[in-house]
Amino acid sequence: MARRPAVLLSFSILVLVALGAPSAQAQNILMNSAETINKGNFKIGVFPTVLLGEDGAGNNWGAFGRFGYGFSPRFDIEAKLALFDDLKIYGLDAEAWLVRESPFDLSVSLGLHKADSDAGADSSAIDTAVLVSDHVTARLELYGGLSVSFESLDDVPNSDFTRAYVVPGLEYKVSDQLDLVAEVGVGLNDDSPNYVSFGLALYLR
Repeated sequence: MARRPAVLLSFSILVLVALGAPSAQAQNILMNSAETINKGNFKIGVFPTVLLGEDGAGNNWGAFGRFGYGFSPRFDIEAKLALFDDLKIYGLDAEAWLVRESPFDLSVSLGLHKADSDAGADSSAIDTAVLVSDHVTARLELYGGLSVSFESLDDVPNSDFTRAYVVPGLEYKVSDQLDLVAEVGVGLNDDSPNYVSFGLALYLR
């Protein structure tokens, strides 16, 4: 179809912008297209993730996990957990698939997370996201979205801040039960440094 080259070009530009931008530490990570988990299916996703260093700081490698269940053909809930040397993140997301293939898929999600930092800067956040995706081939799906987290430091008055990301990514169907997923988080403000994440999502009935 005529829109395929435009989708591929837009995705390529977003990735190049992300890899060339300054970066350091990230929070919420999406790692899925606009399609929700099939009804009655479980999802287990494990994603090595690098929080990119800023102003000469080193990169921070860790792992991000998502564990979900499809409650209906258009609604799922996922638990999320991230483990790094000096940072732990855990929370929940609920996702609703609003538009199916007309002309693309679109979903919205709402969740929350807590971040425990060894530096003592623990925080809590409300996470929101809008995702669009489209199948380029039967196995390859490209997605892009906007992720915004409204965060504040625990027990610190007037410490509210916002993390905002443009998120290009892809899902490749290795088999009926296994997807390869990769995404880049492009920070839109000073509180939103960049990240790169990739890995596998396994679906079980």
